[in-house]
Amino acid sequence: MQDYLLLASGVACAAIGGDLFVRGAISLAHAARVSGLIIGTTIAAFATSSPEFAVAVTSAIQHTPQVSFGDALGSNVVNIALVLGLALLASPIHAPRSSIRRDFPVALAIPALTALACTDGMLSRFEATLMMIFFMLWLANVIISARRQRETAAPSTAKLLRGHHAAAIGSAGLLLLILAGEMIVSGARGIATAFGITDFVIGATIVAVGTSVPELATALIAKWRGHDDIGLGTLLGSNIFNGLWIVPVAALIHPIDIDLEQAGTAVVFGMAALLVAFPPRSGIIDRRHGAVLLIVYGAYITTVLLT
Repeated sequence: MQDYLLLASGVACAAIGGDLFVRGAISLAHAARVSGLIIGTTIAAFATSSPEFAVAVTSAIQHTPQVSFGDALGSNVVNIALVLGLALLASPIHAPRSSIRRDFPVALAIPALTALACTDGMLSRFEATLMMIFFMLWLANVIISARRQRETAAPSTAKLLRGHHAAAIGSAGLLLLILAGEMIVSGARGIATAFGITDFVIGATIVAVGTSVPELATALIAKWRGHDDIGLGTLLGSNIFNGLWIVPVAALIHPIDIDLEQAGTAVVFGMAALLVAFPPRSGIIDRRHGAVLLIVYGAYITTVLLT
């Protein structure tokens, strides 16, 4: 019963925290004279990926990095196939050109890099270091884009929260999102362990969904408030943080022995989801994409459980 109460409390914290965090992020973006996409792919993505980071560090220290590996790969499938799919069912999303040029290609490269690194059955510290260098190059590109936006954007005249109020509300929302992720992961893992599910499957399904609750709350509330760029940026940025920062951190602490069949499933479905979600020339990702993404997620869960 305690595990179920943790799950319910986590969902409630995610809803409240997501609303506060998005309100703060919108105001901070205007105050900093950068796009919501930049805020989404950096601050929001890093913040909502904090549960995955906590799982990665903890599991690696305990010499069970397979949990964090499955969590990160599974979260990337959840972010695009489930979270973006649900958001698209609500209404289409217009992807900014900068996202199509910079973030989507990097997100697509992650499954390929992961597959290449895992061909020998282990993610080593050397391979982890190379992945982190790739992450730093992407982050440098984002910072350059933010600086260019600040130089050309005019100060906002919109009636929004002031800087310190926005930071306070955003921070409160972030804390609630992190707390939500922790409660959902704890409750879900307790339930899953009772049924004798393996570490990788727990990570790739139960823990992945639990740690993706912050992204889900942020994406849906951002869409509800009319800021698709924050929601899309958060999902893409979170995938990049998961694949090029969190997994390498875990591997640096303790090299990861990999079950190629299980990892291959998450990599293939992660790539498939991104290909489905990749925006057409118009930049509009519509409801049909959302429906297909949910089908991809259903197929992924079925495959993982049957593997």
